[in-house]
Amino acid sequence: MKVIDASNSVYGRLSTKIAKELLNGEEIVIINSASVVVTGSKESVLKRFRARRDIGSVRKGPHYPRSPNAILRRSIGQMLPKKTTRGKEALSRCKVYNFEPKLYKDSKKERIEGADNSKMSGFVTLLEISKHLGIEVNQ
Repeated sequence: MKVIDASNSVYGRLSTKIAKELLNGEEIVIINSASVVVTGSKESVLKRFRARRDIGSVRKGPHYPRSPNAILRRSIGQMLPKKTTRGKEALSRCKVYNFEPKLYKDSKKERIEGADNSKMSGFVTLLEISKHLGIEVNQ
């Protein structure tokens, strides 16, 4: 089982690399998903996530998540073949947490190579997006 620290990682790059590892049979635990960054100007990113949230109806969906861990898990799931047993089993091997749980305090944490954010500005964290969508995230 791999424990991955996702703080200051780029949203899309992190999702693709984790989806690939899940398809190879790895069990993955992602911590600090609240500090994953989405690159782009703050206004455009928040507008795009709000538009996704407003699509559809309450009863029929699509139901788009609002919490940081659910947003990241959905993006990973969208990169897997969900309609096959292989894809469903791969997503079931992925656990995502907003912050670092006590269970994984002492475990060795890895970083995904090539997914680190090098920008000084021009990005928004998933925590800020969740607050914009109307949910309070507690530790």
